[in-house]
Amino acid sequence: MPQSEFNVLSGHIVEEESVLTIADLSRLCAADAERIVALVEEGILNVIEPAASVLERDTAQWRFSGRALRRARIALRLQRDLEINLAGVALAVELIEELVQLRRRLQYGP
Repeated sequence: MPQSEFNVLSGHIVEEESVLTIADLSRLCAADAERIVALVEEGILNVIEPAASVLERDTAQWRFSGRALRRARIALRLQRDLEINLAGVALAVELIEELVQLRRRLQYGP
């Protein structure tokens, strides 16, 4: 069974099960909150709670998983380095994650 995924950023260990606010995510990604909101609106990041807040845009109440941190960092890097638009970034992030899952499956079995 694979070990828990985690990132070490700004001196903090962030595991997949971690819960982050939009302020945490912004700080750890070195991006402003508006860029994080754009990633949510494009479907690149999912707000884990409260679901109704996404519609109300009460971003202070949004919570993200540690997985969102990894996705946000990949998305922001694609935008910055390759100048890909958000729709392209969404597709690229999905393909990257699918590739990672397939590699894990080959390494650890079904």
